[in-house]
Amino acid sequence: MRSVRIRIIAALLVLAGAGVGAWQFLPSKSDGGTITVGTTDAVTSLDPAGAYDAGSWALFSNVFQSLLTFAPGGTAPVPDAAKSCSFVRGDLTTYRCELRSGLTFPSGRTMTAQDVRYSFDRILRIKSPVGPAPLLETLRSVDADGMTVTFHLSSPDATFPFKVATGAGSIVDRTKYPAGRLRTGDGVDGTGPYTLTSYTKDRRAVLAPNRHYQGAVQGGAHRPVELRYYGDPGALDTAWKDKRIEVATRQLPPQVLAGLNPSDPTQRVFEADGSETRNLYFNTRAGKPLHDPKVRQAMAWLIDRERLAATVYDGTVDPLYSLIPAGLTGHTASFFDDYPKQDPKKARQLLTEAGVTLPVRFTYGYAKGRGAGAQEAAEIKRELEATGLFQVTVQGYEWTDFQKRWASGKLDAYAVGWVADFPDPDTFGAALVGTDSAMNTGYSSKTVDRLITDSRRYADRSEADQDFRAVQQTVARDVPVLPLWQAKEYVVTTEDIGGGQYLSDGTGVFRLWSLTGI
Repeated sequence: MRSVRIRIIAALLVLAGAGVGAWQFLPSKSDGGTITVGTTDAVTSLDPAGAYDAGSWALFSNVFQSLLTFAPGGTAPVPDAAKSCSFVRGDLTTYRCELRSGLTFPSGRTMTAQDVRYSFDRILRIKSPVGPAPLLETLRSVDADGMTVTFHLSSPDATFPFKVATGAGSIVDRTKYPAGRLRTGDGVDGTGPYTLTSYTKDRRAVLAPNRHYQGAVQGGAHRPVELRYYGDPGALDTAWKDKRIEVATRQLPPQVLAGLNPSDPTQRVFEADGSETRNLYFNTRAGKPLHDPKVRQAMAWLIDRERLAATVYDGTVDPLYSLIPAGLTGHTASFFDDYPKQDPKKARQLLTEAGVTLPVRFTYGYAKGRGAGAQEAAEIKRELEATGLFQVTVQGYEWTDFQKRWASGKLDAYAVGWVADFPDPDTFGAALVGTDSAMNTGYSSKTVDRLITDSRRYADRSEADQDFRAVQQTVARDVPVLPLWQAKEYVVTTEDIGGGQYLSDGTGVFRLWSLTGI
């Protein structure tokens, strides 16, 4: 990958206080002015029970609180709405948190443990097809008593604190959100560093510092922020060049990222190792054209990741041969080991053994306006059809429609980017390849499910390495998903905006409060 050197601005990061996990950034020299941030990420829902995607969770990070969160660059959760949390049994099946006192919702009502229980219960009750319920699969029940909340798990899960720290753990005002359905409208009632003052779907979210905030961010937010949403990377690039935004992130076009100049005095460029991956998912259900594992194995022998990274993404992504990206426990090169180079003869042999009619015809879906999805789809179609073994019908969809189509099993194959929910390999396990996964491929493997369950028994996450390696070996054999690439995090700011290096760091938290004037 091309290397874009990071121009680090002077900033002070203080991890503070008596186990409460607070941190603080240098105060802005010019508090008051609104900072404009552009992104191509879309918001699926303003209700935490109805969204499990990067764009929605980025907003949730700022307007809601979870019991726990992640400090910049941190790998372990720290308290936020909670003042303390811990497992209370050695078998990792009971997890208890004590709430901070004095947390208030916009209505002025004090948050209690009942609100926490309500927030988790409604996610599992509503079970939105594009919501975060799959992430909470080990949660059996929640008890609330005053300011104490106790989670009872169906099996040992050392990763449960990580999940509590995600958007799935967003705490809502139980008097404002219906118990059995998603909330409609453009309002948000949370206790995060910001309040949402205005929202226009697919256009903008206007955020004001929450003066009543108490939590991990010492001093809370200082500057108002306007998030502007763009339909495609080209539109984001145009807004950046026209100086309509002061921060650009996720995602500028590949050719723009490849040409970023760290010596340009008019901007600050930040690149960080990231855990964003993109995979090609297959509908494995009986009766579908890609049901037979041999057909999917044949495709694995034909996809050229190196060419994809070089031509479509201008070398700004790295080819990925593993379900778990580089940098996390359990990363392997299982797909490279099993399919080391393009081999049409082996692909044809597998299709012959499967007894399918050639060419194999299937539909391929992608989300329009999100990265280089259209160009990527065209390249994958070209590579598969060049052999005469496949015939691919490509179709792009608006993001929300795209989510509904894969969630309802209407697509044969679909490419989706995945941003880690938290810094642990488990986020690439059950959510992607477990039974009833968020990706809804129909794939189910007793071996994979058992290994994922076993991996959660280790409080020392390095001890789960062998389980995750075995998961990836099984996945490479069954091919319910085909890894394509891994990307780094890029943030570009104007020269008078600081804190961009803390905005997004692979922990799943989008820290708009880190942005300051300098």
